Amino acid sequence: MSKKNKNKKKKVNPKTERYAKFRKEKPAIMTFTAPDLTPEQQKQRQEDERLIDSFLRHNRNPPTKEVSERRMKSKR
Repeated sequence: MSKKNKNKKKKVNPKTERYAKFRKEKPAIMTFTAPDLTPEQQKQRQEDERLIDSFLRHNRNPPTKEVSERRMKSKR
């Protein structure tokens, strides 16, 4: 086995070099801060979340017509 020359320059792809200017640096961590809400807005938000939760918990899609007909037939 032959040893690699550590001082040898790395090959640079001309295409990546050409388009490097279009690549933007992206931050590793996304920082998101929610805006400060007034007490009325906080109450409204809690109420909205409560309504959405209850809707999702209790509002199930009704079975299709064919399924309900099949069930009714099987009960006879």
